[in-house]
Amino acid sequence: MLLYIIRHGTPDYENDTLTEDGKKQADAVGKRLSTCGIDEIYSSPLGRARLTAKPLSDILNLEIKILPFLNENTAWESFCSGDGKGNRSSWAFNQRALMLGTDEMFSDRNSFGKGFFFDEELAEKKYREICRSSDEFIGTLGYKRTGKGNGYFAVEPNDRNIAVFCHQGAGLHWISHLLNFPPHIVTSTFDITHTGVTIIRFDGTGEVYPQCLCFSDMSHIYKENLPMKYHGYIPV
Repeated sequence: MLLYIIRHGTPDYENDTLTEDGKKQADAVGKRLSTCGIDEIYSSPLGRARLTAKPLSDILNLEIKILPFLNENTAWESFCSGDGKGNRSSWAFNQRALMLGTDEMFSDRNSFGKGFFFDEELAEKKYREICRSSDEFIGTLGYKRTGKGNGYFAVEPNDRNIAVFCHQGAGLHWISHLLNFPPHIVTSTFDITHTGVTIIRFDGTGEVYPQCLCFSDMSHIYKENLPMKYHGYIPV
């Protein structure tokens, strides 16, 4: 099984929709994925993710199914930092020096939540919800987490291709769980751009171990002659 994880296109956050550039990106990634044998399409409940999934849905005539655990609104509330005045300010994973700047923090798999977040209890609760819901979702696709290392048992080995449209914050935390890396390491070291495609492979029978085949790929943007800019402002 191949799991395609796609971030939404360039957003109009205020109206929870896509900008004109975002719509072009959505069309581009829809064309690209339409050739990949996608069997099912899923999305977070938010408009910008659903609108990014729509071109692919229209091409393949497949329903967009909703995954509530990827809701970026609850991810933002949970994974943001504070401004020191009692207000939420920015994504906690932007505090790279705090997350990565000491050997202790970098090497401790369990240091997630230690001084990073506006509400550490809420952050931990949301991450556990993502982990639990991910295991339930992947289980419906035929792979049951074993609880040992990063193993999954292939209850129903298959060659299905699954597309999931989501967001930066929820998406990065989800990927960290799928690959069983400490979330503060993944979220502060890696990033996913608008309509960037990440592919995770579940292969074999018996116990299988997810493998990341590519991360935040932008080849569809290049193919359609759209601006090759990460997050819309970093030329790449």
